[in-house]
Formats: sequence, C-alpha cells, structure tokens
Amino acid sequence: AGPGSYTVGTMSERFDCHYCRDALQGKKYVQKEGRHCCVKCFEKFCANTCTECKKPIGADSKELHFKNRYWHDNCFRCFKCYTSLVNEPFMLRENNKVWCSNCTATEDAPRCKGCFKPIIAGDQNVEYKKMVWHKDCFTCSQCKQVIGSGSFFPKGDEFYCVSCHEHKFAKTCAKCKNPITSGGLTYQEQPWHSECFICSNCKKQLGGKRFTAVEDQFYCVECYKECVAKKCAGCKNPITAGFGRGTSVVNYEDESWHDYCFKCTKCARGLANKRFVCHNGKIYCAECPKRL
Repeated sequence: AGPGSYTVGTMSERFDCHYCRDALQGKKYVQKEGRHCCVKCFEKFCANTCTECKKPIGADSKELHFKNRYWHDNCFRCFKCYTSLVNEPFMLRENNKVWCSNCTATEDAPRCKGCFKPIIAGDQNVEYKKMVWHKDCFTCSQCKQVIGSGSFFPKGDEFYCVSCHEHKFAKTCAKCKNPITSGGLTYQEQPWHSECFICSNCKKQLGGKRFTAVEDQFYCVECYKECVAKKCAGCKNPITAGFGRGTSVVNYEDESWHDYCFKCTKCARGLANKRFVCHNGKIYCAECPKRL
C-alpha cells in the first residue's frame, strides 16, 4: 500500500483506467481520489514529484513526505554528508534541502578566525571583539606559540604574547636595557624603570623627589650634601647649588665658599666679585690688612 493519499492493489472487478481506458481486471492499479488508474497513468498524471531528484514517485516506490514536500526514500538523504535520514532527525533548510542534525549544528556553528573551521559545542575557544578562535588556533603573531587563554596584547589585526610585545613594542630602560611594561618615568627624554632611577649612594628611588645629576650619577638631596658636594671653607656646610640658598660659588686655591660666606675675616665685608687679600691663609678685604 502507498501513503494515505492513494491505495495500490490488483483489480478483481471490471474497471477501466480513468485516463487511458485500458481494462484493469487482473492488473495492478492505483486508486486516488475515487479514481482507478493503471500504474503507467498514475506515474504520468497523479504521482508526486520527488523534491530531490525531480522525478515521479511511482506506485512501487516508498514515499516520504514533510510539509507538502515528497521524496523517494533513497533520495531522503542529508545534503551535506549523504546519510540516509529515514527514521532519523532532520532539518529542512534553504532550497528544500534536508540536513542531518550533526551537519546542521556544524554549519550553524561560528567559524574559527584561525583555521576557518567550525567551532562546535564543547570546543575550547577564545573570544575577542566578536571574533572567535579555537583555543589552539589563537597564537602569537610573532613567535607563533599558542596564547590560548593567557594574556595578550592586540595590535590592529595582530595579537602578541606578553614576551613578544615587550621586545617588539615596549620602551627600553636607559639603565638596565630591559623593556618597561608598566609605569616607569622619563628623564632627559629617556625612559627608566622606577626601580632603576635611584640614588647612586643610598639606592632610594628618586621618582617624584628632588635630586641632582653628577657625571651620569644621580643623588638624593641628603646624599649629595653628604658625599658629593664641596664643603664651604667658611661655614663648613655643603655647597649645594639648586638645593638651598647658595647658588653661586667662589673658588680659590682648591677651596670653595658660598658667595655669601666669602667675606673679610676682620670686617665681615662680602668679597664676592671684589678685590681681596689672602694673608696667613685668611681672606681680607683690600683695606683690613693695612690695619693689622
């Protein structure tokens, strides 16, 4: 028997074919919509057309139907993998093509930006700005090693692991020559790690603090006064230009004075930029030695 829309059998009574008028008694016939016809006329005038092969589905063929569409049973196969879908779950997609559930899931799955293959349920993946990769396809543009779920730095359409980004893009510290990945400071247009920009004597960090540079060495205020600055021959305190009051220095015979400390031993007159006399290792104005 065929589907519910018609019946097939062998005629035992006297009936003629509705279309060609040939006698049907003792012959195979098809009854559809109250009409009796021979098999040949059935295929010519009444049979459903297979959605896949476009040929009539004869009375001797098994017929499958879904939503007013009909198939030969051997034509009812997955469009993608050709697996028979008789008694199997399926989906009717564009152009009346039937797909098995596996191929449907694969086709609808997002595509990996690395290998362009589908990322199916259960695959480990990496998502970034509406793009998706298999975990093993998300690699560094420089060293090609898998980044996976690790840290990375985007640069346009490229991605870099931490190490490659440091060597390719990060600024290099003027002292240790290693990349500066975060923080840091700039002195005389050169970048430094904060931990590299330190006092040459006490090793304290100088970022944000007052300091002075002496022949490529840096000193905090205290260490400069204690270890580097010349001592005034007058007041015996360090001569720290830029840190305190004395910004001008008087030098004479390997000794130095603050400008305000360079004065006459007798009358205390300031002698900076004035004539003076040195007598017995002491400084006098031009008049006082005459009074000694």
